[in-house]
Amino acid sequence: MKNDIITLGYGSGAALTRQLIREVFVSKFRLPTLDDAACIDNHLTVTTDAYVVNPLFFPGGDIGKLSITGTVNDLSMNGSVPAYLVASFILEEGFSINLLKRIVDSMQKTAEEAGVQIIAGDTKVVEKGKCDGVYITTTGIGFLPEGIDLNVKNIKAGDRIVVNGSLGDHAVAIINARQKLGLDPAPISDCAPLREVIEILLNTTKLRFARDATRGGVATILNEIYEDTGLGVILDETSLPIKDSTTVLCGLLGLDPLYLANEGKLVAVVSEANDDMLIQLKAHRYGQDSAIIGEVTKDVNGVYLRTALGSLRPLLMLASDPLPRIC
Repeated sequence: MKNDIITLGYGSGAALTRQLIREVFVSKFRLPTLDDAACIDNHLTVTTDAYVVNPLFFPGGDIGKLSITGTVNDLSMNGSVPAYLVASFILEEGFSINLLKRIVDSMQKTAEEAGVQIIAGDTKVVEKGKCDGVYITTTGIGFLPEGIDLNVKNIKAGDRIVVNGSLGDHAVAIINARQKLGLDPAPISDCAPLREVIEILLNTTKLRFARDATRGGVATILNEIYEDTGLGVILDETSLPIKDSTTVLCGLLGLDPLYLANEGKLVAVVSEANDDMLIQLKAHRYGQDSAIIGEVTKDVNGVYLRTALGSLRPLLMLASDPLPRIC
């Protein structure tokens, strides 16, 4: 590692985060995998995640909703059924109790929607100026049904890449709220639990692998797939579901939607992208803009975007996300 101090880039979810985990944590903790959730005895699944988003409230969600959906989705991506959550709060001296109640209400509402129960927690208060109001850590417990094995090693050439809707919505909503850009209508975060979307994929096709496209976005996940399997990926630019408002804002700010964070979108690798799968995904409230966006292939080394003109543009692994502290 070139730097001897932690920079914001190490929390971006991109290449620097992966490097930090590999060189500091994996070697000492002897972690068997870099997956977000760990499966114990092929049945019990555990995951944990910290939430430090700024601002705390944004169109489409808040830090409470985010803290439930993020952990539920991490459990869901290996096929597990989320069941229980433990929540830990770090509160800043002077923070409004009424705002905390709003956050807790949002957490409970989202937990009920996701079918999980919050069973325990912890609270700490730090001096004013030591954190941005509230930080939340949630730990999730789920159960992996027998016979389900979603693993990057299962991916094969010829598999198709599927997403369950428009890309970059969460990041654009945060940019607009954080920078007070005043876009009208305001972009809305896609923050949502995805267990039911995973169930549709499991029931309608051979699902090889799934990952929620949070920090680093779709392009980072696909680069991780290339690193882990040696198989290339080609995306079709004309198939990417991206809202016009996202395209415009990204054009103004020099951002690429493929690298932006989502909180209600997944990347799925399936062996067969059939009509029944797409019909059922599009019928679900969190899958209306689902699309097949590319394929896994041995024809290229790396991740590429086939542009509307037919050329191939490389999608490289970025060192860090352009927007830290967004999940």
